[in-house]
Amino acid sequence: MSLFDDPYGQGIALTDEQRLHWLRLIRSEQVGPSTFRDLINHFGTAEQAIDALPDLAKRGGAAKRIRIANLKDIEAELEQAATLGIKLIAMGEPDYPSWLRAIDDAPPVILVKGRLSALEKPMIAIVGARNCSIIGRKMAVKLARDLGQAGYCIASGLARGIDGVAHEAALETGTVAVLAGGLDRIYPPEHESLSEQITATGCLLSEKPLGWTARAQDFPRRNRIVSGLSLGTIIVEAAKRSGSLITANLALKQNREVFAVPGSPLDPRAAGPNQLIKQGATLITEAKDVLDALRPLHGTAHPAPTATGLRESPTEEVQDLSETDRSLIIDALGMAPVETDELIRVTGISSGAVYLVLLELDLAGRLARHPGNKVSLVE
Repeated sequence: MSLFDDPYGQGIALTDEQRLHWLRLIRSEQVGPSTFRDLINHFGTAEQAIDALPDLAKRGGAAKRIRIANLKDIEAELEQAATLGIKLIAMGEPDYPSWLRAIDDAPPVILVKGRLSALEKPMIAIVGARNCSIIGRKMAVKLARDLGQAGYCIASGLARGIDGVAHEAALETGTVAVLAGGLDRIYPPEHESLSEQITATGCLLSEKPLGWTARAQDFPRRNRIVSGLSLGTIIVEAAKRSGSLITANLALKQNREVFAVPGSPLDPRAAGPNQLIKQGATLITEAKDVLDALRPLHGTAHPAPTATGLRESPTEEVQDLSETDRSLIIDALGMAPVETDELIRVTGISSGAVYLVLLELDLAGRLARHPGNKVSLVE
């Protein structure tokens, strides 16, 4: 059984030593959520996976030695987190949000500050334009308050505009703010006070280490957590090319509901929601529209998805993988994404061997992962 599996719904419980190794593994170079999962399922423990990283990357063709997170740095991060009242929650532990766990690239470890009880409530994401209109602000406030009073926790990204307005409106009932950087690096800086208010009834959440300053590429990664936490995502205002539409697309890929507030065709900030409505998103004008749409999904009990979204890699030991088989697997890959199961079928090589080679390529920076358990070579 994988460490990620929890057939009785009671959650796993990591020891302090395991927690240290989990954090060290996910903080190491080239180890993202999907790679972390495959490493744990293949080697059994994070400690064994860490020991195997250099050889795996070398066999995959890495140009230089892979950087493994320094043990002292990880210990310092854990000590700092404890000092700041921040809790580290590993996937599968009781406090880890069940709906977030269901996405393909769920973060193995999250850092949380505030009231963990907020993570137990069903969530709705509200996102939108940073330069929102007065009408957009009013709509976000009304939706957040009404949905909060209906028992939902409001999730968003603490950005300027609609995100911040939604958080403020949901302070009384509870809201979760997902950061693109470390929990000690509030962005934007003017939301420092808001972040402190959020922790009184809700919480701040991030997958990034403390001290991490968010980069441009970190915001889409944050967005997939915002949508992953939630049963559905509401877009209030958004331009045609915006982070809010990225969140909407991520929600669709995660099999979550997408709601859009219509707006004037003459307002560029309404272009995104209007486009989503044309593509099949649910048009909403009040919280009741959202509640009616979500009611069939969960009734009154708000159950988590039945699928875990996590694939357990084969655990059989791969004996003497030949260079011929390794070359056959690599040659079968291309720049276009292909399903891993198809790769196994076409090559006729055992699944364990295929997953091992994919790990090697991944750690060498030669593999790209795509939704639907698809992979491709990096150009």
